[in-house]
Amino acid sequence: MKDKFAERLLLFIAFSAILSLLLITFFIFQQGVPLIFKVGLKNFLSFQWAPTQGHFGILSMIIGSLMVTVGALCVGIPLGLSCAIFLAEFSSKPVQNILKPVIELLAGIPSVVYGFIGIVVLVPLIRNLFGGSGFSVLGAGIILGIMILPTIVSISYDSIKCVPAAYRDGSFALGATRWQTILMVVLPSARSGIIAGIILGMGRAIGETMAVIMISGNALRVPHSLLDSVRTITSTIALELSYSTGDHRAALFACGSVLFIIIVILNIIAIRITRRD
Repeated sequence: MKDKFAERLLLFIAFSAILSLLLITFFIFQQGVPLIFKVGLKNFLSFQWAPTQGHFGILSMIIGSLMVTVGALCVGIPLGLSCAIFLAEFSSKPVQNILKPVIELLAGIPSVVYGFIGIVVLVPLIRNLFGGSGFSVLGAGIILGIMILPTIVSISYDSIKCVPAAYRDGSFALGATRWQTILMVVLPSARSGIIAGIILGMGRAIGETMAVIMISGNALRVPHSLLDSVRTITSTIALELSYSTGDHRAALFACGSVLFIIIVILNIIAIRITRRD
């Protein structure tokens, strides 16, 4: 009887989590999708965002989100993959026991702390080196690149460690050096997990809000360089939801629907890649 009760309780908890996700999904789409049909897809995918005047174009925000995310990946992929290779292939066990928890601790730091550090350190540095205000795509990309490091490092490290030792031994037996073994044997064997970690990190970067608001400058325009200010979809929702009403509020939920779809697609791709091999 106790086992049956525990089984039913765990099943209920599992289904309650799924039900919560379905309710959130229904609420977001129920609030936002009617606005897209009302104004038309052409208006919704235009560059002009002026909700009080009936213009609900989010294309500039989509481009801004993608630029910031690409910048984050340009920072996070080389650093994260290099760190994972060092931890898995070159470091000793005591070093792994110290560095890996420290890197994973980065995931627990609130995003507002990253934003504050960016304002105090990164923004003045960009302003002095390259000019401009310092609040830019470049600054937001660097901060987000640091924030996604724990995701990329942890998943890549686990994937590299799961490569059988026989693969390395066979490569060494054929005369390959350690670097050749890593580049031509270990990394190709672990590519599914590495790519999945990158995609999950990309999802984290797209969905980040507070640090981006503090660093990006929030200019509602299409950026033409890395030093231009930018506004992302998440920034718009966070900045305007508190005072929005009517179609303006529905438009913000429509932005949330677009963001939800993007993140779901990225997670599905990551799951399919990890299961492919």
